[in-house]
Amino acid sequence: MRTLVLGRTPASVTAVVGTLRADGFEAEGVSTDDAARRLLRTQEFGVLVIGGGVGRDSRAALKELAAECRVRRVIDGALTEPFDACVRREFEPLIRETADER
Repeated sequence: MRTLVLGRTPASVTAVVGTLRADGFEAEGVSTDDAARRLLRTQEFGVLVIGGGVGRDSRAALKELAAECRVRRVIDGALTEPFDACVRREFEPLIRETADER
């Protein structure tokens, strides 16, 4: 199940995507709403992770688009350090659960 990660800090996005990929997940990351919208419209993503730094209006609009684009789960994510442990504890179980619901 492909996962799209949207976060405002490119280094954090890179860290999250790197951890997901290292653990066998197919993931892409972006830092702008426009890039996220473009990728969501491909309808190739089952999960969207929205970072804590994404504002309320952007978050709401992207959640709405995600629903239209058949995203099965949106995860509101706020990272804590160490990032890799946070990703494994907070995001990966939800991604696995979503994939298992197929």
